[in-house]
Amino acid sequence: MTNLVPTREHTELASSVRSLLDRRSDSQAVRTAMSSSDGFDRELWATLCDQVGAAALAIPEEHGGAGFTLAETYVVLEELGRALTPSPLLASVISSAALSEGALLERIASGVVATLAWSGITGPADAPVDVTFQDGTLTGTVSPVLNGDTAEILLVVAKHGDGVGLFCVDPSESGLSRMRIGGLDPTFGFASIELDAVPAEPITLDATELLNATHRVGALAVTALQVGCAQRGLDMTVDYTKQREQFGRPIGSFQALKHRMADMLVRTQMSRAGAWAAVQAHVHGSPDFDRMAAAASSYCSEAALAVAAETAQLHGGIAITWEHDAHLVLKRAQALNQLFGQPHQQRQSLIL
Repeated sequence: MTNLVPTREHTELASSVRSLLDRRSDSQAVRTAMSSSDGFDRELWATLCDQVGAAALAIPEEHGGAGFTLAETYVVLEELGRALTPSPLLASVISSAALSEGALLERIASGVVATLAWSGITGPADAPVDVTFQDGTLTGTVSPVLNGDTAEILLVVAKHGDGVGLFCVDPSESGLSRMRIGGLDPTFGFASIELDAVPAEPITLDATELLNATHRVGALAVTALQVGCAQRGLDMTVDYTKQREQFGRPIGSFQALKHRMADMLVRTQMSRAGAWAAVQAHVHGSPDFDRMAAAASSYCSEAALAVAAETAQLHGGIAITWEHDAHLVLKRAQALNQLFGQPHQQRQSLIL
């Protein structure tokens, strides 16, 4: 039976993750993590994996996972989005979605950082592939790659004579270079990966359907981060308008601002409802999953952008300063809008 709202277990999981992030991923911790060499807090990541099982939630027990579903992973991702926490969980979720079995899944479940080097991460599922597999090696360039400079498991999508395949590459192989690249959102880690005749182990030589499914899971995972980001913007704005005074009264008491914050609340709640419905469609194998995921992705992307823009506007001049977190909310919403297809591409898929 479809759970139209999160269950008590989901609520308790969210509460546990939120409590951990409130202690370990406040504003200063986020800034420290995003400026580190890894781009995230490895100790916090280890805690999330050991205490919450974040990387293992949706991986079957027979492959070393916790045997839950994408719904539990969604809950954790939303809390990470709310805290703006730099984390490799998104990259690992995408990587595990591209695998069906084997030792690689067990390593991902244990917390080993994995990533998928594929142009579809920042585009549609049929985005051009610039890596070629020939004579057992890979040659080409992929950019940007989520956590590509720190991942210990590197999966690469490459074209070959008979189509498109998925391959595993040892990050320590000669001929492989990884360079961290800057992005709009400093809480996300991206890298450019170059391969020059790098030995690779084929996982599958026919990855078209697999990549389509992975693209949908990735888009759905991103909606969780978008909902969390919107919630953070809403919470920050409400708190600020209660404190900031003008004409001898809090600005949050002005009717015009109340209306704007009400719109922010509606967008956030509708995003959460749409994303959760799509998650449940995935959990229960609904034939409408693809359409629901595309619809949720389209709406959540635009809603997060709208809420983030209002967050910046209603915080006034302090929103554009580096010291305030409002600019991080805006940058996060903009960056998430580029992952797994933009809103107009998601809507296009609904009418094809």
